[in-house]
Amino acid sequence: MNKVYVAFGTNMGDKNKNIEKAIEMMKDRGLKVIKISQVYKTEPYGYTAQPEFLNGVLEAITSLDAVDVLKTLLEIEKDMGRVREFKWGPRIIDLDILFFNDDVIDEKDLKVPHPDMQNREFVLKPLCEIAPDFIHPVLKKSIKNMLLELNLKNKQKWEG
Repeated sequence: MNKVYVAFGTNMGDKNKNIEKAIEMMKDRGLKVIKISQVYKTEPYGYTAQPEFLNGVLEAITSLDAVDVLKTLLEIEKDMGRVREFKWGPRIIDLDILFFNDDVIDEKDLKVPHPDMQNREFVLKPLCEIAPDFIHPVLKKSIKNMLLELNLKNKQKWEG
C-alpha cells in the first residue's frame, strides 16, 4: 500500500459541501482516508482578487500508483465542475498530491513532492497538524520545521 498526502481547497459555492463531496469521492475511488486536518479559512494565494478559501490536508493509503492517484484527483475535480480558466483562479475544488510515500517524482505532469508547498502556510499548517514529523524527501526537513521557517520568514518580511 502507498501513503499519499493530498491538499484540498475550495472558494466557490458551498465550500464545506465541496470538501465533503471530494473526500467521499476519493474514498469511493480507491483512497482509504486515514486522517483529515481541520479546515482552515485562508486568503487567496497568487491571484488575490477572489473569495477566501477553505483549505486542508488528508492522509490516505491506496494501492494506486502516483500517476493513477493524480488521474483520480483530476477526474474528481472535473466531475465536480472545476474549470481551469487561469492560474490560481477561483475553483470549486482543488486537489493536489503533496507527498507520495517518500518518492521524488519529476515528470511533465506530475511533480512530487509538491514543488511550492514550503512557501504555502495554507498547506503546511494543516499538514503539520496530521504529520508534523514527516520528512520532506528533497528538503530533508520535517513539516513542523518547514512551517516554523515559513512563519519566521513571513514575520521578518512584515517587520523588515
